[in-house]
Amino acid sequence: MPSADAAPAPARASRRAGGRRPRASARSGTVGGSRRADTLAGYAFLAPSLVGVGGFLLLPVGIVAGISLFRWDLVSPARWTGPSNYQSILTDPAFGRSLAVTAFFVLLVIPLQTALGLAAALLLDQRLPGSTWFRAILVLPWISAPLALGVVWRWLFDPSDGAINQLLGHRVEWLTSPTLALPSVAAVTVWTNVGYVALFFLAGLAGIPPQYAEAARIDGAGPWQRLRRITLPLLRPTTFFVLATGVISSFQVFDTVYAMTRGGPAGRTEVVAYAIYREAFVDFRMGRAAAMSVVLFLLLITVTIAQQSWFRRRTTYEMG
Repeated sequence: MPSADAAPAPARASRRAGGRRPRASARSGTVGGSRRADTLAGYAFLAPSLVGVGGFLLLPVGIVAGISLFRWDLVSPARWTGPSNYQSILTDPAFGRSLAVTAFFVLLVIPLQTALGLAAALLLDQRLPGSTWFRAILVLPWISAPLALGVVWRWLFDPSDGAINQLLGHRVEWLTSPTLALPSVAAVTVWTNVGYVALFFLAGLAGIPPQYAEAARIDGAGPWQRLRRITLPLLRPTTFFVLATGVISSFQVFDTVYAMTRGGPAGRTEVVAYAIYREAFVDFRMGRAAAMSVVLFLLLITVTIAQQSWFRRRTTYEMG
């Protein structure tokens, strides 16, 4: 008579399979718990940055967007006006003029500071004697206070006692001439930002493998060909960052204009940021100022997306 232990093979297999199921379920629960723990740990590490983004970026944007729907002079209670502030500024010739002045300012600053920053980075990349000192001197204007620099340059541009006119030997109305005021402010901005641009281009040059340039040199490519065919294409990620941040900072320029011209002469240097300041803290029309800020914000988002779209199709991020 067969013993109780001699069960048929399918039954033994079924018992063995049934014995494994709780162990597999336990393992699955352990993996799921580990993933949840990793997810919670990731959010915990992100929490400080999320608090910063929410508290110092998203919340102020929301507050400004809300104020743009009210009429408020900082003293009397705010009064709901809906979209009338937007209708007012979009039909105001002064706001349109400030947008045009800002766009012209950006067109003056961005190409020049990008080209000079790239040239300085290429020069520093040669590691010539004194490059370390030159790098430190180049970045000094960028780390200095823009308002203080604007005051210094206002004195340098002074038509009577300014150092620039003293060197030229004749009187030039740099900051009161309608044709020279904005280019003068743009020149100071370029001088301030060249070191910043050069540092990023220098970091981009350091990330290009030297084998590429060496192979091109062996194939007979000259310096200009290596720059145009190898260096500049591989610098496109850096170029995108430099252009995007440069355009944003140029659209938001305020300190230099405030210190040098106060928007004059006759509004020829009244950029959007200065127009917002005048609306908010001179005319005390906070709703209109907030509406201008929202329009500027949307404009910057549009320009940045357009830049990103253009560079995405022409940029290589992997090297090696």
